[in-house]
Amino acid sequence: MGRYDLALIGFGGVNRALAELISQRGERLAKELGFALRVVAITDLRAGSLVDTDGIDLAPLLAAEPRELSFAGRTGGSADPRNERVIREVPADIIVEATFTNPTDGEPALSHVRWALEAGKHVCTTNKGPVALAGRALKQLAAEHGVSFEFEGSVLSGTPILRTAERMFGGLQITGVQGIMNGTSNYILGRLEEGIDLPTAIAEAQELGYAEADPTADIEGHDVQLKVMILANEVLGADLRREDVFCEGILAITPHEVRDAASKGLRWKLVGSATRHEDGSVDARVAPLALPAHHPLAGISGPVNAVAFTTDLLGTVTVSGPGAGRIETAYALLSDIIAIHQRHADDDTAPTRPVLKETHRV
Repeated sequence: MGRYDLALIGFGGVNRALAELISQRGERLAKELGFALRVVAITDLRAGSLVDTDGIDLAPLLAAEPRELSFAGRTGGSADPRNERVIREVPADIIVEATFTNPTDGEPALSHVRWALEAGKHVCTTNKGPVALAGRALKQLAAEHGVSFEFEGSVLSGTPILRTAERMFGGLQITGVQGIMNGTSNYILGRLEEGIDLPTAIAEAQELGYAEADPTADIEGHDVQLKVMILANEVLGADLRREDVFCEGILAITPHEVRDAASKGLRWKLVGSATRHEDGSVDARVAPLALPAHHPLAGISGPVNAVAFTTDLLGTVTVSGPGAGRIETAYALLSDIIAIHQRHADDDTAPTRPVLKETHRV
């Protein structure tokens, strides 16, 4: 049976959840998928870095309180994350990037991805920044080095929206996408509909784990802006920059407006959309809209996300599912790893590590 060695860049909620899946379900996954997963390196801004090319024992790391975890003093450990050194030099097959999203320039995740691809290593990431801001260049770099750059979790976390469009919509012409892509803002709007004021709704979302300590990217629409860019560029063939996408959040909406709309059969939603015109140009925007009850996105409630595709042969096709959650997002990374295996297991020409040839013999 083949094996993929992983380097986890960032050890917050998502990569920690992936480590839990590997630790708790590793044998079952190996039997089901036909390959094993082993973590050989972890880096984290707070904890430092840990390297063991024979495989890291994940159990004690997962048992530790996350805020108290430190790799310093452990064999192969350091207080310094040493991201570039780990990414370039540790013999990992796949770099799993799950650090924080920087909507301005994508750093440091953008450099993490670039270093990995330059080193001839596959990359999977949930980070929207590198994909939205430099996706085309990174895909070209991956192609030049014969490796994969996968990012399914960058739009709807564990809900497979990009591969659904890529693999299931063959023969269709997709002319537009419209979606609810931020569970935090959707939850908050639902609470406003029930008469709760905005600060209280935000606090509730934070307590439930839907919103970060700083919810700015959620309520001002920046999170959705990046996701719309990714969808437009990947599905509609656009090449949008951040300044091309108009962005308005939900800060100006009052509970009175939301309840008044509900009394008229309308529901306020923060909607990201992109439309391709006959001349090939693509317009995209993020803005709150009062949707009629019959709209495919009107019934999407709480932290659930959904994207409606406009197609020539099937009309509107809507895909919905969890748009947040550490386990759900970790599954997106697992699905990326599976996609890498499917794409490269039979590729004897790509400059991939020997494990791929070993996997080919399964």
